[in-house]
Amino acid sequence: MSPMLTSLVGSYPQPEWLVDREKLRGRSPARVRAREIWRVDPAYLQEAQDAAVLMALRDQERAGLDVVTDGEMRRESYSNFFVSALEGLDLDTPGSVPDRSGNPLAVPRVVGPIRRRGPVQVRDVEFLRSATDRAIKVTVPGPFTMAAQAQNDFYDHPQEVAFAFADAVREEIADLFAAGADIVQLDEPWMESRADDARAYGIETLQRALDGVRGTTALHICFGYPLFVPDHARRYRFLPELAAAPVEQISIESAQAKLDLSVLEDLAGKTIVLGVLALDDERVETPEEVAARIERALPYTRDVVAAPDCGMKYLSRASAYGKLEALVAGAKLVRTAAP
Repeated sequence: MSPMLTSLVGSYPQPEWLVDREKLRGRSPARVRAREIWRVDPAYLQEAQDAAVLMALRDQERAGLDVVTDGEMRRESYSNFFVSALEGLDLDTPGSVPDRSGNPLAVPRVVGPIRRRGPVQVRDVEFLRSATDRAIKVTVPGPFTMAAQAQNDFYDHPQEVAFAFADAVREEIADLFAAGADIVQLDEPWMESRADDARAYGIETLQRALDGVRGTTALHICFGYPLFVPDHARRYRFLPELAAAPVEQISIESAQAKLDLSVLEDLAGKTIVLGVLALDDERVETPEEVAARIERALPYTRDVVAAPDCGMKYLSRASAYGKLEALVAGAKLVRTAAP
């Protein structure tokens, strides 16, 4: 068995002095701008976000994680920060699409050719790289999900929207690896909620986004934050298809979803970033619980990175940190017991 690493999926709780967490929890994850959540004057916001990144990083290091992120401290949501940096999108007069539960969701409108104006997260990666000697992962919203979270008023076909986002993502990923990222993760939760469209052009979109990319890439697919999607499914509608995705790692939920992990046999050859921390309550798991969740996967794959189910954004910092300690201790139990 290869050494079992531990990692965040992406986000970590933002501190109360940085964002109004009551407002954050009181709204669906932003697809357009949500400037009202920030507590800090815009003139000092970048400096405050840098301080929050260091806080999140030190928590991860202190807990013992092998792969760290910036905790997504600079983001209003996992996706809107990137979308707002692109040309061809109107975020000020938003459109609407059904969310994962079928309710109207305010989203950017595609009003022209989608293009990247320039690097979006390079400075963030450089800052994180300078602050730690551990492996660093940076997350980018996936092109399929960004296309699904936009009202198309320009292109002839939804596939064209996804391909345009893919071109912007490909340019960004190349710059992120050049800036020092060890792993780049694409967040594609809407591949699960729009499984039919994902089957039609999801893999082709990923191939376009990663064409020519050199570096370790991951894809995260999930059922949505439990705060907003409390009724978790028990199986993925779009997962075996990811065997054809041009990524080295597949990040999935298995804790609160109680997923049947025999599906991992269909993903042979991929590293599985296995969600073994439930995020639907604040309770901190025991190391033994974490170890038992990891061990459920081992009959089907030995290539596992232990992680939370999804982003930890909506937990308290105390709960999130305790869960990370349990994650590291649980992975150690499994490593110690392995032949």
